[in-house]
Amino acid sequence: MKRQLLAGRFGPDDRFDVTAGVDEQTTYLQLVAGEKSLDHGIGGALTSLKKIGVFPSEIGIDLMVLAAHVHAADTRISRTEQSQDSWTREIRLVVPVSDPARWSAAAPILKKSLDFLTGDRWTIGFRARPDRFAAIAQAAPPSLIAPPFDSVSLFSGGLDSLIGAIDLLEDDATPLLVSHFGEGAISDAQGKLFTDLRKHYAKSSFERLRVGMTFKKGLVADVGSEDSTRGRSFLFFALGVFAGTGLGHRFVLRVPENG
Repeated sequence: MKRQLLAGRFGPDDRFDVTAGVDEQTTYLQLVAGEKSLDHGIGGALTSLKKIGVFPSEIGIDLMVLAAHVHAADTRISRTEQSQDSWTREIRLVVPVSDPARWSAAAPILKKSLDFLTGDRWTIGFRARPDRFAAIAQAAPPSLIAPPFDSVSLFSGGLDSLIGAIDLLEDDATPLLVSHFGEGAISDAQGKLFTDLRKHYAKSSFERLRVGMTFKKGLVADVGSEDSTRGRSFLFFALGVFAGTGLGHRFVLRVPENG
């Protein structure tokens, strides 16, 4: 086994190099497709939100970039191959963000959360995005009517999240539902349920953000993938917060999920 280091890069001209420690294998995670489009579903999420008048902040985008690192590491580093006890992996992340000092102050709570959530040992560091990507977030146009959403609710496609959405809609709330789909078949259930909700609550202006985030197998050289996905809920929460930062006001992130 080796300790695994995952470091993000923004675009083909980002030559950032990180010094690996003893017994540490380095993998670079490319966050940009082509010259400037954010990859792994992040750019698509920004485009989808822009269409409904929601413009996430720089910190919201940073959180999605961090979640991409966590999700890539969680799903592309085999526990059986890369741990001494067939479970506990040692993972270090170096994440490019808009404000490294602010994020570094949050590193201890992030580590504590991820250690507890996944059973692994995480080390999280931050560095500044390259100058070309120093500013990514778009400001809402001055004339734009504020988006109607009064809350953000996670929408996994299961019974719990469906009941949560129905409760909000029955109370005349206007939620922005947030869905993630990966490599399983859950996306079909999410789509069918959302379509039925739209038919039943046709007068409501609620909407849904649907984001897919997967990473190629073999991302980490000579290391198998992992199916346990204990860190998926971090990605799910991050999606909700990311969307919420674009509402222009304080918001409640609702988590109608079992466990």
